[in-house]
Amino acid sequence: MKQTHEKTQVSEPTFYHVPITSWPIDERPREKLLHRGAGNLSDAELLAILIRMGTKGVTAVDLARRLFAGDKTLREISMFSVEEIKKTGIGESRAIAIVAAFELAKRLPEMKRKERLTIQSPEDIVQQFGAKFRDLVQEEFWVFPLNSINRILEPKQITKGILSSSLAHPRECFREAITQSAAAVIFVHNHPSGNPEPSQDDIAITKQLVEAGKIIGIAVHDHIIIAADRFVSFADRRLMV
Repeated sequence: MKQTHEKTQVSEPTFYHVPITSWPIDERPREKLLHRGAGNLSDAELLAILIRMGTKGVTAVDLARRLFAGDKTLREISMFSVEEIKKTGIGESRAIAIVAAFELAKRLPEMKRKERLTIQSPEDIVQQFGAKFRDLVQEEFWVFPLNSINRILEPKQITKGILSSSLAHPRECFREAITQSAAAVIFVHNHPSGNPEPSQDDIAITKQLVEAGKIIGIAVHDHIIIAADRFVSFADRRLMV
């Protein structure tokens, strides 16, 4: 008896898709935010509002959840480029909206700077500006000029790249402070490695800047290194001598 062998086609797993318009009204992200407040939405639901629309068989909430695949954190997602977001199936215009929203969130803590913050401790700097530095992929060296009562004037980036004595020359580091008639400065830079411990170069540069400040007549209050969620203050470590 002749046997026949038929190929069995392997189909994609079946999912029962329920569009958001069919969800109970109080569980739909937009309505939930409107009636219960943004604080009651999950991260995925908030992102779904930015995404707005899903694709065939996939809701906006499903697309948002794809961003968290592999146990990614919201901070990791906030660093995604438009192209990286598009790889999850989200359209370009919505990917742009997500990147823009995260950038606004990063800038929000800096708004108090325009109110002329009074700096009393290293924690004040880190609290207000830490978000700017903690996720940078390159080292950036900034000067924070202060007036006579320790209110911040206009912070400026001095260098971008691996910090060295040739890059962080006192002339460049104090130029903005002099231009803004600052009475003192705080220097801040980041360590993309995640380790905030100062290197020998960091210590040497700081000593050089402190001495230059004494000659110019502009006090150097501190040098702060920010790395991820940690920081080191040279003033706290008694390294400003």
